[in-house]
Amino acid sequence: MELDARTVMLVEGASDRHAIETLAERQGRDLEAEGVIVVAMGGAQAIGRFLELYGPRGQGLKLAGLCDVQEEDEFRRGLERAGLGSNLTRADMERLGFYVCVRDLEDELIRAHGATSVVRIAEARGDLQSFRTLQKQPAWQGQPVEEQLRRFMGSGGRRKIRYAEYLVEALDLEEMPRPLTGVLDAAR
Repeated sequence: MELDARTVMLVEGASDRHAIETLAERQGRDLEAEGVIVVAMGGAQAIGRFLELYGPRGQGLKLAGLCDVQEEDEFRRGLERAGLGSNLTRADMERLGFYVCVRDLEDELIRAHGATSVVRIAEARGDLQSFRTLQKQPAWQGQPVEEQLRRFMGSGGRRKIRYAEYLVEALDLEEMPRPLTGVLDAAR
């Protein structure tokens, strides 16, 4: 698949792509005009295939990426197999334009906002009753609100994608999680 781009940003899924595109828009950036394409790979296990396709052994495009901490090793191995370094540390990965979310993007955004703010956003979006229903379920009673919110976002249709956008839209640019701003800056 030949891309008409200068930079390819590889992310695990659609919610990551939507968050990045929303942040770029808020920063006044036009990724398409800049020649930046954000590719939702459908999971971290595909990183090697995409690096081969778009990296130095493929189309030779500039690369950047974002992953969850549990997928960090998968990304690291992919970068190493693609010839982009060996024994890469997280700092090395960042120098290559690849950033790791502490747990995942939702966790990063919830921590940046604070749980109270995220609950207010759910209320403003008409989702408070659904969230309260989740909180009443035996498995989620007594769990930290932050964990309940992560579960809430990960359930129900396209909620994860919608909340990636909502939370990025509502957060002060100065408070944006470092992995999100870092990967977007790396794509310049």
